Amino acid sequence: MPTDPLFELDDISVAFNGRTVVDRLSLSVDTGETLALVGESGSGKTVAALAALNLLPDNAVVSGRRRLAATDLAALSRRQWQTVLGNRIGFIFQEPMTSLNPLHTIGRQLGETLRLHQGIRGEPARQRCLQLLEQVKLPRAAELLKVWPHQLSGGQRQRVMIAMAIANNPQLLVADEPTTALDVTVQQDILALLAELRDQHGMGMLFITHDLNLVRRHADRVCVLHHGEHQETGSIEEVFTRPRSSHTRELLAADPEGRPGPVLSANPLLAARQLAVSFKRPKRLLSRRPPAFEAVAPLDLQVAPGETLGVVGESGSGKTTLALALLRLVSSHGEIDFDGVRLDQLHGEALRRQRKEIQVVFQDPYGSLSPRMPVADIVSEGLRFHHPELSDDEVKQRVRRTLNEVGLPEDVAQRYPHEFSGGQRQRIAVARAIILEPRLIILDEPTSALDRTIQKQLVELLRDLQRRHGISYLFISHDLAVVRAMAHRILVLREGQVVEHGDSEQVLTRPGSDYTRTLIAASSLASDSTP
Repeated sequence: MPTDPLFELDDISVAFNGRTVVDRLSLSVDTGETLALVGESGSGKTVAALAALNLLPDNAVVSGRRRLAATDLAALSRRQWQTVLGNRIGFIFQEPMTSLNPLHTIGRQLGETLRLHQGIRGEPARQRCLQLLEQVKLPRAAELLKVWPHQLSGGQRQRVMIAMAIANNPQLLVADEPTTALDVTVQQDILALLAELRDQHGMGMLFITHDLNLVRRHADRVCVLHHGEHQETGSIEEVFTRPRSSHTRELLAADPEGRPGPVLSANPLLAARQLAVSFKRPKRLLSRRPPAFEAVAPLDLQVAPGETLGVVGESGSGKTTLALALLRLVSSHGEIDFDGVRLDQLHGEALRRQRKEIQVVFQDPYGSLSPRMPVADIVSEGLRFHHPELSDDEVKQRVRRTLNEVGLPEDVAQRYPHEFSGGQRQRIAVARAIILEPRLIILDEPTSALDRTIQKQLVELLRDLQRRHGISYLFISHDLAVVRAMAHRILVLREGQVVEHGDSEQVLTRPGSDYTRTLIAASSLASDSTP
């Protein structure tokens, strides 16, 4: 005999200032079940969840039925909601660093939710915090109670958020993009942990994501949204093998495809020899300074004209540190040769002149674009610095041409970064880099927080720019499907050491190390043949 669902939304609609962003969405989550709510950025996934839990601002108009077990959520007062959220419903937010208070230790933040909902204080609260950290498989739990959020890695911070969400044994756990920008192996660990905790506590879970690879592996059913409208709901097998909606078929076909074009020359444009980076450790009073931390062990690499070298590895493997060393933004040892010029020997004005040949696109376009500058000024800033002889009209023409080249209309020039989607902001970052006509661009996780459809568009854009201008790329990523579509060769790093280096197809189809095989098994490449 069927039982009532644990959590149910019936014809939920959400509007802001008369504009409907979620239109009559219905879904349900059973006890012990994981329902994935999927769609691109702007599809209304997070808004629907926040509306259901009364977390939207006052200008939002929400209609429809919302129930948690026998409780009518729409009828709760503000005070009643305070006893439900964090107690019967746990919420894991997308970005743990902004969700954790930077001014409080981990122990204090964990203890706060226990004090508010259960009245637990003192030593019993400390013991419960230790138990929670151990439950989410964080080592040295007693030490972690005393540390601050910035001292933890992304995966560790996300585990702390999970511990806070389950602290009061909720009936429903809402996980909003809980693995965005995490390494593939960490993603799998986090989601396996969530499934284990769901089964232990008998929770239902609403898993909000745009990553269909994760949905395929970790959800029981899936609900697809597009522009706030429900497309279809069904079991994983039904939706992935027999999708009814054309939009669902587009999402399933959105993996980056194709391969990079031919390399223009065998002679290296960039060559690093015995490049190494180490950082001094802090010295304690009345003790010797400990040995330096070796972030990147001595390594050699080359990038030819028109070639893409993919650099892969987990967080802490040294990928970004390597890029910063090549850009001369951190101190390093060894040689860095760029087309016959020893970058490691340049300083001051000579180094600044050389920078126009090597540009960078960072992981977070929102954080790297000035919120106070319009797009035209952001894109032209480097051009004005390196080419002061250009007139204002010449600069404007170059900006218009470059925006057109990255697929953005001219009318974006006077708008500001907050007015754009993540994919559009990343195109602005690419425009800022290519307007100087560089010979090498270093791309640091440029697709990590983007939807699969937007990732595919960005990969195609980067390959097209490479074919037309002969640009070389150093492409840093943990997404092996994107790396396969972009890179001619792959360098695998682990804890600052080169684990493997070779032709892209050889590394991905015939890996020579167990570590590379682990990365591949945790990636979407391993799901290509699974239902």
